[in-house]
Amino acid sequence: MVRRAGSFDAATGLVEHVWSDLGDGGSLARALSGADAVISTLGGAAKGPTTVCTDAIRTTVPAMTLAKVTRLVVLSAYGVLETHDRSLFSLAVWAGVGDKMKDKESMEPLITGSMLDWTIVRPPMLKDAPATGRYQVGENLPIRLWDSIGRADLAGFLLREVEDPRFVRKYPRIHR
Repeated sequence: MVRRAGSFDAATGLVEHVWSDLGDGGSLARALSGADAVISTLGGAAKGPTTVCTDAIRTTVPAMTLAKVTRLVVLSAYGVLETHDRSLFSLAVWAGVGDKMKDKESMEPLITGSMLDWTIVRPPMLKDAPATGRYQVGENLPIRLWDSIGRADLAGFLLREVEDPRFVRKYPRIHR
């Protein structure tokens, strides 16, 4: 599922469904029919208030239930809810992208209140970097101001978590 057509290069076995109206649960449920899992990596606009993550999950949870898909892996952020602390990382991220963090904070309870087999991944800063396969994952992994994860390694972890669930109904953190 993509929000804009042409988001992915054509590849054998890849079917792109456009989901531009985040409130359209019917088309989402039809697209999810036969799926094994949903991985959500949605994010809001670069600046200003956003509710894209919350709006999408508000529609996704019932659509998954209708389509009988029970596995959900969601990208959130370190610094949300109980990790919104007085650490340098949390203070910096809230100062820089507080609107996105508010969206993630209102999204997470919609997931945890569902009957789905969810995993909410809370990475620190994301970087454009090639996959290395070298990173740490854990529920209580300390996150420091300088920690980051490459998007390719993060994507690999999200896929592995679907294939080999280790963090069902948990909040893993990840960094290199």
